[in-house]
Amino acid sequence: MKYAHLADLHLGSWRDDKMREISTKAFLIAMDHCIKNEVDFILFAGDLFNTSLPNLDTLKIVTKKLKELQDNNIPVYAIAGSHDYSPTGKTMIDVLENAGLLINVCKGEVIDSKLRLKFTEDKKTGAKITGILGKKGLLDKIYYQNLELENLEQESGYKIFMFHTTISELKPKHLEKLESQPLSFLPKNFNYYAGGHIHHPTRLEEKNYGTFIYPGALFPNNFQELEKYSKGSYSLITVENEQQTVELIPLEVIKHQSLIFNCVHKTPEVVSFEIINHFNNLDLTNSLITIRLKGSLDKGKVSDINFKEIFKQLYSQGAYFVMKNTSQLSSEEFEEIKISNSNPENVEEEIIQEHLQQIKLFDKETELHLTKSLLNSLNTVKNEGETVTDFQNKIKEEISKLLNF
Repeated sequence: MKYAHLADLHLGSWRDDKMREISTKAFLIAMDHCIKNEVDFILFAGDLFNTSLPNLDTLKIVTKKLKELQDNNIPVYAIAGSHDYSPTGKTMIDVLENAGLLINVCKGEVIDSKLRLKFTEDKKTGAKITGILGKKGLLDKIYYQNLELENLEQESGYKIFMFHTTISELKPKHLEKLESQPLSFLPKNFNYYAGGHIHHPTRLEEKNYGTFIYPGALFPNNFQELEKYSKGSYSLITVENEQQTVELIPLEVIKHQSLIFNCVHKTPEVVSFEIINHFNNLDLTNSLITIRLKGSLDKGKVSDINFKEIFKQLYSQGAYFVMKNTSQLSSEEFEEIKISNSNPENVEEEIIQEHLQQIKLFDKETELHLTKSLLNSLNTVKNEGETVTDFQNKIKEEISKLLNF
Protein backbone atom coordinates (compact mmCIF):
# COMPACT_ATOMS: atom_id res chain seq x y z
CA MET A 1 0.00 0.00 0.00
CA LYS A 2 1.21 3.47 -0.87
CA TYR A 3 -0.52 6.78 -0.25
CA ALA A 4 0.20 10.52 -0.07
CA HIS A 5 -0.65 12.94 2.73
CA LEU A 6 -1.03 16.65 1.88
CA ALA A 7 -2.22 19.50 4.04
CA ASP A 8 -2.60 23.28 4.02
CA LEU A 9 -2.61 23.82 0.27
CA HIS A 10 -4.44 27.16 0.75
CA LEU A 11 -5.08 27.41 -2.99
CA GLY A 12 -5.89 31.00 -3.90
CA SER A 13 -4.22 32.46 -0.81
CA TRP A 14 -1.75 34.80 -2.52
CA ARG A 15 -3.13 38.14 -3.72
CA ASP A 16 -0.65 38.52 -6.54
CA ASP A 17 -1.48 36.57 -9.70
CA LYS A 18 2.08 35.31 -10.15
CA MET A 19 2.24 33.91 -6.62
CA ARG A 20 -1.20 32.29 -6.97
CA GLU A 21 0.05 30.61 -10.15
CA ILE A 22 3.05 29.12 -8.30
CA SER A 23 0.86 27.90 -5.46
CA THR A 24 -1.51 26.23 -7.93
CA LYS A 25 1.45 24.79 -9.84
CA ALA A 26 2.66 23.15 -6.60
CA PHE A 27 -0.70 21.37 -6.34
CA LEU A 28 -0.56 20.20 -9.95
CA ILE A 29 3.03 18.93 -9.62
CA ALA A 30 2.21 17.08 -6.40
CA MET A 31 -0.78 15.38 -8.05
CA ASP A 32 1.41 14.42 -11.04
CA HIS A 33 3.92 12.90 -8.59
CA CYS A 34 1.12 10.85 -7.04
CA ILE A 35 -0.02 9.56 -10.41
CA LYS A 36 3.57 8.72 -11.43
CA ASN A 37 4.21 6.94 -8.12
CA GLU A 38 0.96 5.00 -8.55
CA VAL A 39 -0.29 5.79 -5.07
CA ASP A 40 -3.40 3.92 -3.95
CA PHE A 41 -5.07 7.03 -2.53
CA ILE A 42 -4.44 10.64 -1.39
CA LEU A 43 -5.25 12.40 1.89
CA PHE A 44 -6.05 16.14 2.10
CA ALA A 45 -5.83 17.06 5.82
CA GLY A 46 -7.65 20.39 5.60
CA ASP A 47 -7.36 23.81 3.96
CA LEU A 48 -7.46 22.65 0.38
CA PHE A 49 -8.60 26.19 -0.42
CA ASN A 50 -7.85 29.42 1.42
CA THR A 51 -11.54 30.28 1.68
CA SER A 52 -14.83 28.42 1.76
CA LEU A 53 -15.73 30.08 -1.56
CA PRO A 54 -12.64 29.94 -3.82
CA ASN A 55 -12.53 31.86 -7.07
CA LEU A 56 -13.80 30.06 -10.15
CA ASP A 57 -10.44 29.94 -11.95
CA THR A 58 -8.82 28.08 -9.06
CA LEU A 59 -11.83 25.81 -8.65
CA LYS A 60 -11.79 24.94 -12.35
CA ILE A 61 -8.13 23.86 -12.20
CA VAL A 62 -8.64 21.80 -9.04
CA THR A 63 -11.74 19.98 -10.29
CA LYS A 64 -10.03 19.12 -13.56
CA LYS A 65 -7.06 17.60 -11.70
CA LEU A 66 -9.30 15.70 -9.28
CA LYS A 67 -11.11 14.24 -12.30
CA GLU A 68 -7.73 13.12 -13.68
CA LEU A 69 -7.00 11.37 -10.37
CA GLN A 70 -10.39 9.68 -10.57
CA ASP A 71 -9.62 8.51 -14.11
CA ASN A 72 -6.39 6.98 -12.76
CA ASN A 73 -8.31 5.15 -10.02
CA ILE A 74 -6.78 7.25 -7.22
CA PRO A 75 -9.46 8.22 -4.68
CA VAL A 76 -9.03 11.35 -2.55
CA TYR A 77 -10.06 11.40 1.12
CA ALA A 78 -10.37 14.78 2.82
CA ILE A 79 -11.48 16.78 5.83
CA ALA A 80 -12.36 20.48 5.90
CA GLY A 81 -9.82 22.81 7.49
CA SER A 82 -10.25 26.08 9.36
CA HIS A 83 -10.18 27.98 6.05
CA ASP A 84 -12.41 25.57 4.09
CA TYR A 85 -15.14 25.68 6.67
CA SER A 86 -17.60 28.60 6.48
CA PRO A 87 -19.50 30.07 9.46
CA THR A 88 -22.75 28.97 7.79
CA GLY A 89 -21.61 25.34 7.90
CA LYS A 90 -20.93 25.09 4.17
CA THR A 91 -17.67 23.98 2.61
CA MET A 92 -16.43 23.39 -0.92
CA ILE A 93 -15.28 19.95 0.28
CA ASP A 94 -18.95 18.90 0.39
CA VAL A 95 -19.54 20.29 -3.11
CA LEU A 96 -16.60 18.31 -4.48
CA GLU A 97 -17.86 15.20 -2.69
CA ASN A 98 -21.31 15.60 -4.23
CA ALA A 99 -19.60 15.79 -7.61
CA GLY A 100 -17.90 12.47 -6.87
CA LEU A 101 -14.39 13.96 -6.95
CA LEU A 102 -13.39 13.24 -3.35
CA ILE A 103 -14.73 11.73 -0.12
CA ASN A 104 -15.18 13.71 3.10
CA VAL A 105 -14.23 11.24 5.85
CA CYS A 106 -15.53 13.45 8.69
CA LYS A 107 -18.74 11.49 9.18
CA GLY A 108 -20.55 10.44 12.33
CA GLU A 109 -23.46 11.01 14.64
CA VAL A 110 -24.09 12.30 18.15
CA ILE A 111 -25.33 9.61 20.56
CA ASP A 112 -25.99 10.51 24.20
CA SER A 113 -23.97 13.75 23.84
CA LYS A 114 -20.96 11.82 22.49
CA LEU A 115 -19.61 12.13 18.94
CA ARG A 116 -19.34 8.72 17.31
CA LEU A 117 -17.25 8.83 14.15
CA LYS A 118 -17.65 6.38 11.29
CA PHE A 119 -14.88 4.85 9.20
CA THR A 120 -14.58 5.19 5.43
CA GLU A 121 -12.90 2.09 4.00
CA ASP A 122 -10.69 2.34 0.93
CA LYS A 123 -11.91 -0.35 -1.44
CA LYS A 124 -8.52 -1.03 -2.98
CA THR A 125 -6.40 -1.39 0.17
CA GLY A 126 -8.88 -1.94 2.98
CA ALA A 127 -7.43 1.04 4.92
CA LYS A 128 -10.00 2.55 7.30
CA ILE A 129 -10.05 6.34 7.46
CA THR A 130 -11.84 8.80 9.71
CA GLY A 131 -11.20 12.25 11.14
CA ILE A 132 -12.42 15.57 12.51
CA LEU A 133 -12.71 18.85 10.59
CA GLY A 134 -10.88 21.98 11.68
CA LYS A 135 -12.43 25.27 12.84
CA LYS A 136 -10.90 28.67 13.37
CA GLY A 137 -9.86 29.66 16.86
CA LEU A 138 -9.68 26.03 18.04
CA LEU A 139 -13.48 25.87 18.13
CA ASP A 140 -13.10 22.23 17.06
CA LYS A 141 -11.90 21.45 20.59
CA ILE A 142 -15.41 20.57 21.70
CA TYR A 143 -15.50 17.73 19.13
CA TYR A 144 -12.42 16.12 20.67
CA GLN A 145 -13.68 16.62 24.21
CA ASN A 146 -16.89 14.78 23.36
CA LEU A 147 -15.38 12.16 21.05
CA GLU A 148 -16.28 8.54 21.76
CA LEU A 149 -12.93 6.76 21.68
CA GLU A 150 -13.79 3.14 22.36
CA ASN A 151 -15.30 2.23 18.99
CA LEU A 152 -12.37 3.91 17.17
CA GLU A 153 -9.68 2.24 19.27
CA GLN A 154 -11.20 -1.24 19.05
CA GLU A 155 -11.65 -1.21 15.26
CA SER A 156 -9.30 -3.70 13.60
CA GLY A 157 -7.18 -3.28 10.47
CA TYR A 158 -4.94 -0.50 9.15
CA LYS A 159 -6.39 2.79 10.45
CA ILE A 160 -5.80 6.45 9.61
CA PHE A 161 -7.02 9.39 11.70
CA MET A 162 -7.13 12.80 10.00
CA PHE A 163 -7.11 16.02 12.02
CA HIS A 164 -6.72 19.74 11.42
CA THR A 165 -5.82 21.29 14.75
CA THR A 166 -2.84 22.20 16.93
CA ILE A 167 -1.60 19.31 19.08
CA SER A 168 0.52 20.40 22.05
CA GLU A 169 3.11 17.65 21.72
CA LEU A 170 3.68 18.48 18.03
CA LYS A 171 4.01 22.27 18.33
CA PRO A 172 7.26 23.73 16.95
CA LYS A 173 9.14 26.09 19.26
CA HIS A 174 8.28 29.23 17.29
CA LEU A 175 4.55 28.49 17.85
CA GLU A 176 4.81 27.48 21.50
CA LYS A 177 2.44 30.28 22.61
CA LEU A 178 -0.31 29.13 20.25
CA GLU A 179 -3.27 27.57 22.05
CA SER A 180 -3.43 23.82 21.53
CA GLN A 181 -4.96 20.63 22.81
CA PRO A 182 -3.30 17.50 24.18
CA LEU A 183 -2.56 14.44 22.13
CA SER A 184 -4.62 12.44 24.64
CA PHE A 185 -7.81 13.85 23.08
CA LEU A 186 -7.15 11.69 20.02
CA PRO A 187 -7.99 7.97 19.84
CA LYS A 188 -5.22 5.41 20.36
CA ASN A 189 -4.24 2.42 18.21
CA PHE A 190 -4.12 4.10 14.81
CA ASN A 191 -1.32 3.36 12.35
CA TYR A 192 -1.11 6.90 10.99
CA TYR A 193 -2.33 10.30 12.17
CA ALA A 194 -2.57 12.68 9.21
CA GLY A 195 -2.36 16.24 10.54
CA GLY A 196 -2.90 19.68 9.12
CA HIS A 197 -3.08 23.32 10.30
CA ILE A 198 0.55 23.66 11.47
CA HIS A 199 2.70 24.64 8.48
CA HIS A 200 5.90 23.24 9.99
CA PRO A 201 6.88 19.67 8.97
CA THR A 202 6.76 17.62 12.17
CA ARG A 203 6.90 13.93 13.05
CA LEU A 204 6.20 12.15 16.33
CA GLU A 205 6.16 8.44 17.17
CA GLU A 206 4.03 7.88 20.27
CA LYS A 207 3.61 4.61 22.17
CA ASN A 208 0.06 3.20 22.11
CA TYR A 209 -0.81 5.64 19.34
CA GLY A 210 1.27 5.51 16.15
CA THR A 211 2.92 7.93 13.74
CA PHE A 212 1.84 11.58 13.88
CA ILE A 213 2.72 13.76 10.90
CA TYR A 214 2.33 17.41 9.97
CA PRO A 215 3.69 17.46 6.38
CA GLY A 216 3.85 21.28 6.33
CA ALA A 217 2.20 23.52 3.75
CA LEU A 218 2.35 22.34 0.15
CA PHE A 219 3.65 25.81 -0.71
CA PRO A 220 4.53 28.72 1.64
CA ASN A 221 1.50 30.91 2.26
CA ASN A 222 3.09 34.23 3.20
CA PHE A 223 6.36 36.14 3.19
CA GLN A 224 7.48 34.73 6.52
CA GLU A 225 6.91 31.11 5.47
CA LEU A 226 8.60 31.65 2.13
CA GLU A 227 11.60 33.15 3.90
CA LYS A 228 11.75 30.31 6.46
CA TYR A 229 11.05 27.25 4.28
CA SER A 230 11.63 28.35 0.63
CA LYS A 231 9.48 25.46 -0.58
CA GLY A 232 6.64 23.22 0.46
CA SER A 233 6.38 19.50 1.16
CA TYR A 234 4.07 16.51 1.52
CA SER A 235 4.38 12.98 2.91
CA LEU A 236 4.54 9.69 1.04
CA ILE A 237 3.67 6.62 3.10
CA THR A 238 4.50 3.06 2.07
CA VAL A 239 3.24 -0.01 3.94
CA GLU A 240 4.83 -3.32 2.99
CA ASN A 241 4.93 -6.55 5.01
CA GLU A 242 3.37 -4.64 7.94
CA GLN A 243 6.30 -2.18 7.91
CA GLN A 244 5.39 1.49 7.52
CA THR A 245 7.79 3.97 5.95
CA VAL A 246 7.10 7.71 5.92
CA GLU A 247 9.06 9.96 3.57
CA LEU A 248 8.84 13.76 3.53
CA ILE A 249 8.87 14.87 -0.10
CA PRO A 250 10.19 18.44 -0.65
CA LEU A 251 8.44 20.27 -3.45
CA GLU A 252 10.55 22.99 -5.05
CA VAL A 253 8.37 24.62 -7.69
CA ILE A 254 10.64 27.64 -8.17
CA LYS A 255 14.07 28.76 -7.00
CA HIS A 256 14.08 31.11 -4.05
CA GLN A 257 16.76 33.59 -2.96
CA SER A 258 16.52 35.38 0.35
CA LEU A 259 18.31 38.46 1.67
CA ILE A 260 18.10 39.62 5.28
CA PHE A 261 19.74 43.05 5.27
CA ASN A 262 20.86 44.91 8.39
CA CYS A 263 20.34 48.66 7.93
CA VAL A 264 21.93 49.79 11.21
CA HIS A 265 24.01 53.00 10.80
CA LYS A 266 23.20 53.18 7.08
CA THR A 267 21.41 55.82 5.05
CA PRO A 268 18.60 54.99 2.58
CA GLU A 269 20.99 55.69 -0.31
CA VAL A 270 23.59 53.23 1.03
CA VAL A 271 20.92 50.59 1.63
CA SER A 272 19.64 50.89 -1.95
CA PHE A 273 23.16 50.67 -3.38
CA GLU A 274 24.23 47.67 -1.27
CA ILE A 275 21.10 45.65 -2.00
CA ILE A 276 21.52 46.13 -5.75
CA ASN A 277 25.21 45.32 -5.42
CA HIS A 278 24.43 42.11 -3.49
CA PHE A 279 22.33 40.71 -6.32
CA ASN A 280 24.37 42.22 -9.14
CA ASN A 281 26.34 39.12 -10.18
CA LEU A 282 23.77 36.49 -9.24
CA ASP A 283 21.69 34.44 -11.65
CA LEU A 284 18.11 35.45 -10.80
CA THR A 285 16.43 33.80 -13.78
CA ASN A 286 12.91 32.67 -12.79
CA SER A 287 13.65 33.11 -9.09
CA LEU A 288 11.54 34.33 -6.20
CA ILE A 289 13.36 37.05 -4.28
CA THR A 290 12.55 38.00 -0.69
CA ILE A 291 14.25 41.00 0.93
CA ARG A 292 13.85 41.65 4.64
CA LEU A 293 15.23 44.92 6.03
CA LYS A 294 15.86 45.23 9.75
CA GLY A 295 17.45 47.60 12.22
CA SER A 296 17.37 51.41 12.36
CA LEU A 297 18.43 53.75 9.58
CA ASP A 298 21.09 56.32 10.41
CA LYS A 299 18.94 59.08 8.94
CA GLY A 300 16.06 59.57 6.55
CA LYS A 301 12.84 57.60 6.30
CA VAL A 302 12.09 54.04 5.19
CA SER A 303 10.24 55.48 2.21
CA ASP A 304 13.51 57.13 1.07
CA ILE A 305 14.93 53.72 0.12
CA ASN A 306 14.72 53.46 -3.65
CA PHE A 307 12.72 50.23 -3.88
CA LYS A 308 11.56 51.13 -7.39
CA GLU A 309 15.15 51.07 -8.65
CA ILE A 310 15.95 47.90 -6.69
CA PHE A 311 12.97 46.05 -8.15
CA LYS A 312 13.70 47.34 -11.65
CA GLN A 313 17.26 45.99 -11.44
CA LEU A 314 16.21 42.58 -10.12
CA TYR A 315 13.53 42.12 -12.75
CA SER A 316 16.04 43.08 -15.45
CA GLN A 317 18.16 40.17 -14.20
CA GLY A 318 15.28 37.77 -14.83
CA ALA A 319 13.65 37.56 -11.39
CA TYR A 320 10.15 36.02 -11.49
CA PHE A 321 8.79 37.94 -8.50
CA VAL A 322 10.31 40.23 -5.85
CA MET A 323 8.95 40.89 -2.36
CA LYS A 324 10.18 43.13 0.45
CA ASN A 325 9.42 43.30 4.16
CA THR A 326 10.22 46.31 6.35
CA SER A 327 8.31 45.31 9.51
CA GLN A 328 11.60 45.17 11.47
CA LEU A 329 12.99 48.41 10.03
CA SER A 330 12.75 51.85 11.63
CA SER A 331 14.49 55.20 11.44
CA GLU A 332 15.63 57.68 14.04
CA GLU A 333 13.69 60.46 12.34
CA PHE A 334 10.46 58.59 11.79
CA GLU A 335 9.20 55.30 13.16
CA GLU A 336 6.51 53.41 11.31
CA ILE A 337 3.67 51.56 12.99
CA LYS A 338 4.51 47.88 12.70
CA ILE A 339 1.98 45.14 12.20
CA SER A 340 2.82 41.53 12.99
CA ASN A 341 3.67 39.47 9.93
CA SER A 342 2.44 36.22 11.44
CA ASN A 343 -0.74 34.31 10.61
CA PRO A 344 -3.83 36.51 11.29
CA GLU A 345 -5.35 33.67 13.33
CA ASN A 346 -2.28 33.68 15.59
CA VAL A 347 -2.47 37.47 16.01
CA GLU A 348 -6.14 37.20 16.95
CA GLU A 349 -5.29 34.46 19.44
CA GLU A 350 -2.54 36.56 21.06
CA ILE A 351 -4.81 39.61 21.43
CA ILE A 352 -7.62 37.58 23.01
CA GLN A 353 -5.22 35.85 25.42
CA GLU A 354 -3.69 39.20 26.40
CA HIS A 355 -7.04 40.71 27.43
CA LEU A 356 -8.70 37.73 29.12
CA GLN A 357 -10.08 38.04 32.65
CA GLN A 358 -10.16 41.85 32.78
CA ILE A 359 -13.77 41.44 33.90
CA LYS A 360 -14.21 38.12 35.72
CA LEU A 361 -17.71 37.01 34.69
CA PHE A 362 -16.53 33.52 33.65
CA ASP A 363 -13.53 31.30 34.23
CA LYS A 364 -10.66 31.79 31.76
CA GLU A 365 -11.42 28.79 29.54
CA THR A 366 -15.14 29.62 29.27
CA GLU A 367 -14.36 33.24 28.44
CA LEU A 368 -11.85 32.19 25.76
CA HIS A 369 -14.30 29.77 24.12
CA LEU A 370 -17.17 32.28 24.29
CA THR A 371 -15.05 35.08 22.77
CA LYS A 372 -13.96 32.89 19.86
CA SER A 373 -17.51 31.62 19.31
CA LEU A 374 -18.85 35.20 19.20
CA LEU A 375 -16.17 36.26 16.72
CA ASN A 376 -16.98 33.25 14.57
CA SER A 377 -20.71 34.10 14.60
CA LEU A 378 -20.05 37.75 13.76
CA ASN A 379 -17.93 36.55 10.82
CA THR A 380 -20.98 34.90 9.24
CA VAL A 381 -21.56 35.99 5.65
CA LYS A 382 -24.90 37.02 4.19
CA ASN A 383 -26.29 34.32 1.90
CA GLU A 384 -27.24 35.10 -1.67
CA GLY A 385 -30.92 36.12 -1.77
CA GLU A 386 -31.12 36.58 2.00
CA THR A 387 -32.72 39.84 3.13
CA VAL A 388 -30.87 42.19 5.46
CA THR A 389 -33.56 41.72 8.12
CA ASP A 390 -33.35 37.91 7.95
CA PHE A 391 -29.56 38.08 8.08
CA GLN A 392 -29.60 40.35 11.14
CA ASN A 393 -32.15 38.15 12.91
CA LYS A 394 -30.03 35.07 12.19
CA ILE A 395 -26.96 36.71 13.76
CA LYS A 396 -28.98 37.84 16.80
CA GLU A 397 -30.35 34.32 17.24
CA GLU A 398 -26.88 32.75 17.06
CA ILE A 399 -25.48 35.21 19.60
CA SER A 400 -28.46 34.72 21.92
CA LYS A 401 -27.86 30.96 21.91
CA LEU A 402 -24.18 31.47 22.74
CA LEU A 403 -25.00 33.81 25.61
CA ASN A 404 -27.92 31.63 26.77
CA PHE A 405 -30.41 34.51 26.53
